[in-house]
Order: sequence, then structure tokens, then C-alpha cells
Amino acid sequence: MPVEPAEPAEPSLITRHDWCRSEILALLELPLVDLLWQAQQVHREANPGYHVQLASLLSVKTGGCEEDCAYCPQSLHNSSDLSGRPELEVEPVLARARTAKQAGADRFCMGWAWREIRDGAPFEAMLAMVRGVRGLGLEACVTAGMLSDSQAARLAEAGLSAYNHNLDTSPEHYGQIITTRTYQERLETLQRVRTAGISICCGGIIGMGETQTDRAGLLEVLANLDPHPESVPINALVAVEGTPLEELPPVDPLELVRMVATARILMPSARVRLSAGREQLGREAQILCLLAGADSIFYGDTLLTTSNPAVEADRQLLAAAGVRVGG
Repeated sequence: MPVEPAEPAEPSLITRHDWCRSEILALLELPLVDLLWQAQQVHREANPGYHVQLASLLSVKTGGCEEDCAYCPQSLHNSSDLSGRPELEVEPVLARARTAKQAGADRFCMGWAWREIRDGAPFEAMLAMVRGVRGLGLEACVTAGMLSDSQAARLAEAGLSAYNHNLDTSPEHYGQIITTRTYQERLETLQRVRTAGISICCGGIIGMGETQTDRAGLLEVLANLDPHPESVPINALVAVEGTPLEELPPVDPLELVRMVATARILMPSARVRLSAGREQLGREAQILCLLAGADSIFYGDTLLTTSNPAVEADRQLLAAAGVRVGG
């Protein structure tokens, strides 16, 4: 007798916003093979075919930032401050966006080393850049510190795809890293972006002297945002000379794999972006991160002010991993 076709399986992805820190810590501390097994099940359903988005990042305004972020070479408070570089004009930025698109990028991200967005000519130039990037058929992302409701609304009108505003670390460890802006102010910025209808790009950095509980705390805040951030960058500290964290040791690559895998389990539909610190990883560790749930990488020679793997090396990496680019 002919066999009746099976009914399609019901989606098994479960989206939660009630994670507790102990649950997340238990995930982070699983044997690695067990953690990867769980992350794989989620990732294969959330991202059938293993598509990886390529994003390019450009520093439009470099250095001279009033914030005292301990990891940042662009802070006025650090001897590494990179102020003095001229702010880029609209056309050179759009030229870089065209180059990024030709190299295969789907998203073009632009950064301003500001505590908050400044009205007037700088903001008008930002809006023109957003419109220009969108006109090229690319997603446009901006990171520029805090912003007002009216600024968020104007960015939405210009077509901004996403606004990046990282939490960096757990609420408890935050005061060891930044004192010039509160954790609550960061959360309020995210809410303004969400209210304006712009996607949120929000993640953090590991390797800044935090504990495993702090890492769970960062993921707890992110995973309990409702809705989840559409994009979650996972960064490893790049210890830059002249910053307070310059003496910290490199992050164990497997710790980055654990963060990526746990983020994927907690936030099934978010893009988990393998971000700063990727150059310190070997090819095998990067492929493990892709296996664990990373479905986006920053693509190009620099990430704002720190180096990044070369484009050709990334092409070879993605080909070796067998993932599909884009989408």
C-alpha cells in the first residue's frame, strides 16, 4: 500500500524571555560537545542551509570620545586616543560602501566615536550616508552612542536598518569598565531605537576580567529583552596598548565558542555576529564558532580601529566551512 506522506514537523524553536542566570550559567558550563550539540539543533532549524551574512564596518569619526570605556583606543581618557583623524565626508563613505558591496558585503556599518549623536551638520551627514547606503541595496547600521527620540525617528525615516549599542558586560561588572554612562542609559537607548522601528544590534565583549557569572549576566539581559535583539555581536577583547586593559591575556578561543553557542540557544532567531577578536582565532576556532551558531562575520581589513582578517582569507575560510554567503 502507498505510504501517506508524513505531516510536516511542527517548529521546535522556543523563544523565551524569562531566562534566569543559573540556567544560562549551566549552559555555559556544559561539556563543550554537549553545548555544541544543543546549539546545533537550534541553529540548523533557525538557519537551514547555513547562510552567513557578511558585514563591513567603517569608522566615520575616529577618536576623541568623552566616554571612559576601559577597552577603547578612541577614548579621551586613554593614552591610546586616536583623535586627530578627520571625520569622513559623505561621498568617501559611500565609495567605501560600494567597495564593500562589490566584495560581497550585505550590511554596511558606520561608527562615530561619540557619547551621543550631535545635531546639526554631523547628523545631517549621517542621514545622507544612511540614505546613500540604502540606495546601494545594502543594509545600513550606525553606532554613535546615545540618541534622542527625534533622532531615532529621523534615522528610521532615512531607512536605517539597525542601530548598534552594545551592553558590553553584565550589570555587576559594568562599573569596572565604564563610569561615564550608566547601564540604565544603555537600556533606554535601546528602547528609543526599538520604539522608532529600527532593528537592534546589541551584544558584548568577553575577556575584560569578568567572571563566568558575568558572562551569564550579560546574556541574561540580552535574552530577556522582548523582542530579542535582531543582531547580537559577540566580541573578544583586543587588548590595545594605552588602554587600562592592555595587560589582559587573550581570550581562550573555546570561551568564544561557548558564548556563541549559548547566545544561539537563548536567542534562536537573532543573528549572532562573530566580531572583534576574530583575527586572534585560528581557522579551526572560527569554523567552530560558525558551527556553534554564528551566522554573520565582519568582513574587511579593519573593525573601526583594530585589525580584522583579510577579505581573501575570509573567502577561503567560508569556502572551507562550506557555508552559504548572504541571506
